[in-house]
Amino acid sequence: MARQDGVLLLKGKLGGLSFYKTAQDGHLARQKGGVDAKRIRTEPGFARTRELGPEFGRAGQAGRLLRTAFRALVRNSSDSRVASRLTQKFVEVIHADTTSLRGARNVVDGDMSKLQGFEFNIDGKLRQTLLAQYSVAVDRAAGSVTINVPQFVPAELIAAPVGATNFRLVASVSGLDFAGDRYTSVVAESEETLTTLEVPVAINLPLEVAVGGVNPLVVVLGIEFSQVCNGAMYALNDGAFNALAVVAVDADA
Repeated sequence: MARQDGVLLLKGKLGGLSFYKTAQDGHLARQKGGVDAKRIRTEPGFARTRELGPEFGRAGQAGRLLRTAFRALVRNSSDSRVASRLTQKFVEVIHADTTSLRGARNVVDGDMSKLQGFEFNIDGKLRQTLLAQYSVAVDRAAGSVTINVPQFVPAELIAAPVGATNFRLVASVSGLDFAGDRYTSVVAESEETLTTLEVPVAINLPLEVAVGGVNPLVVVLGIEFSQVCNGAMYALNDGAFNALAVVAVDADA
């Protein structure tokens, strides 16, 4: 893959090259290549590829389910490549399945803890934006998930972008049924707080989950910025500065 440069920018095919434009990288060119699909389906040499294909499909489906479960938060706090990055992370989860045969490995029998720390916005990471300490407590028996941020000074421990006057913390937990392609999600959010506040504040975000639930639980925490202009609040919702990350995974019922 090469980047096109110059006055004349092409689109389409010319000889063995394809010219195209992407939203992320602009005008690009690449050489035609790859293996014929019929060879992959029939030749013995591609048996391993055929085995791994279904697993990659499961990874893509799992990533799509997770993004849908947290859509209310992901739509304002993700980068343009979050789908492919999340699919690759689920490939790691599936490859950690040590009980199923190759080609039949799956998310549930894999290692869900590999999702821990996943950042939905690579350009606005939670650990670089929310510098305050926080804890996550998951209690399936009580049907509760609690995110607690002890007292901190926003002016010192919130890395706010230029122009942001306020922030709020957002959180969600989802019980994910990967086999049935279903989910149950709950969202909580804090009050709007000044980014320049020099008085300590504490934030507690309680979330409810089904008592006795058996599906894996994934918890995300994020921060969203806004701006007050002439008395009105405007969200900085282009996704460039908001952060969202997986902060807890509980796969054991």
